[in-house]
Amino acid sequence: MTTEFYGATAGEDYEQSSGPLVIRQVHESDVWPVYDNANVTTKDSVLDANGNYNGVHPVIAIGGRTAADGRPLNLTGVIVDVTPSSTLAESLVRVKIADGMIVRNYVANVTAYAASAPSTFETAPVPGQPVYVDDSQSLGTGVTLSMSPLNDAGLRNPVAGHLFYAQDEYVNDMVGGPNAATTFDSALSNSLVQQVYAVILSNGWRELA
Repeated sequence: MTTEFYGATAGEDYEQSSGPLVIRQVHESDVWPVYDNANVTTKDSVLDANGNYNGVHPVIAIGGRTAADGRPLNLTGVIVDVTPSSTLAESLVRVKIADGMIVRNYVANVTAYAASAPSTFETAPVPGQPVYVDDSQSLGTGVTLSMSPLNDAGLRNPVAGHLFYAQDEYVNDMVGGPNAATTFDSALSNSLVQQVYAVILSNGWRELA
């Protein structure tokens, strides 16, 4: 597991579609789960040790993390870039929030938690399966998405989008014939697996209102 998300392989673009492109700017303190706005500080920071944007592109939620503050009806999207501030929380984060944007991100196959630990798992993910912004402590540093509608504290997770095909996962598409095998072709173990999927983004309020 990498400590931050850059892509499935070195140099691979996190973007899997050219649009739609809708970018909105928020304060760093508005987004979660990131280093200073999560259950545990092992989550990624959007800035490196020198205070510069470190190039991570996690899918995140915008707004409150508690039910009283509006969870799970948060806006969701993928971080594009950051304008740093000497005060971390005042850094400006630009987030793509457009429905239909396709990005690569790590997704955990957990579907439910018991006693704050992953307890049930998806072993055969399918295209169109919903994924959620999940701030549970058991997920890896660079993992902000899972297949569980609730986190390890029993709070509802915001809908981030749905599993989808990456550009090179369509059979017999484009020049050259068959492309890469898809992540949907092999079964997962009945345990915690955190791997890269293409996710078509959508804002959770439509599904949860």
